[in-house]
Amino acid sequence: MIRTDQEYKEAVKRRDAEKKQIEDYRKQLKKQGISKDMIDKATQPYESFRLQLVEEIEGYERIRRGVIYDTYNLSGIGQRLIGIRIYLGLTQRELAQRLGVHETQVSRDEKNEYHGITVERVEEILIAFGVKMKSSFDVPAPKAETDDKRKC
Repeated sequence: MIRTDQEYKEAVKRRDAEKKQIEDYRKQLKKQGISKDMIDKATQPYESFRLQLVEEIEGYERIRRGVIYDTYNLSGIGQRLIGIRIYLGLTQRELAQRLGVHETQVSRDEKNEYHGITVERVEEILIAFGVKMKSSFDVPAPKAETDDKRKC
């Protein structure tokens, strides 16, 4: 996951460089008389890596536009917090200042996607963002009790 504008810029450069490298490699293989199918097989791992990079870039761009998907379990809360910070246009340094911690702490927490974060810390971060949280639980209907169980 891309977490900063600097990481975004570097990812865009890598994506463009990878695309050019793949194109050059394909041309080189074609000059050697290698079939299109074999060229496709030879470049597939590089293309797969490039496409993963493209997905990360597009994800960051979506977040910047405010497209942040719902979190359906608590394990996704870290990515959600990072996404909110990015959407709000806050740097890690600015968030650190609001929280009263060093920038390296925020960087480390985000690198680990806030793994193991406490509810209290989530609340502190949301307050620093000026964001309110709402939650809902989809509770399944209780199973109907049988007459025999009610008698017990």
